[in-house]
Amino acid sequence: MSLAVIVTRAQPGADDTAAHLAQLGYRAILSPMLKIVDTGLDRATLEGVTELVFTSANGVRAFLTSSADAASLTAWCVGPATSAAAREAGFANIVEGDGDADDLARLIFTARSELAGPLLHIANDAAAGNLVATLRAAGLDARFEAAYLTQAEPALTADALSALSVGPAIVLVHSAKGAAALAASGAPMDHAGIVAISANAAAPLEARAHAGVWISARPNEEALMAALHEAAAILQA
Repeated sequence: MSLAVIVTRAQPGADDTAAHLAQLGYRAILSPMLKIVDTGLDRATLEGVTELVFTSANGVRAFLTSSADAASLTAWCVGPATSAAAREAGFANIVEGDGDADDLARLIFTARSELAGPLLHIANDAAAGNLVATLRAAGLDARFEAAYLTQAEPALTADALSALSVGPAIVLVHSAKGAAALAASGAPMDHAGIVAISANAAAPLEARAHAGVWISARPNEEALMAALHEAAAILQA
């Protein structure tokens, strides 16, 4: 049987990851540890804003609730997946970063003379202005708007728990908040390899007994899959 990979990221991204895993020959088990709750984005929030900052595809989806004209705005996107969501949303002017918020901030700093107006970071409540604080410290007019919430799920699904009990299995981690929810659930990790999109994302699970931790070289899906292949080769040896 193919190696079980437990996908803990929130929907709808979890489905995309699961489909990718299936194409690569893995047995994907969907068990999101976070749930996205849309709170909506008031169109008035966008008044005077010309530059939108997105650190996830969920932020782009939240923007769509405002019914604003995407084609007239610039989308600063953290990486390829977020850029793809922005294109689907109708943005014509997209600037793509290399995978994390720090990279995106540096990209914005480099182009600061080309900014047409204020920046608005649309994200979840957990982001709470961290990137905006960095931009403001550099003298840029930046604002933050929480347009959705993330709620922790209390436990993995029965299929995921079964895979963990038998082992070997891999737990795929896309965020520190998702990892914290998994750690709080008390799920047994002894036979599981942890493959995380960043060291920060893996941190909440490192104190747990596990079969190893692998960190993506870059915080994007392509590099995450490369780390997964490395982990799978060792766990199945």
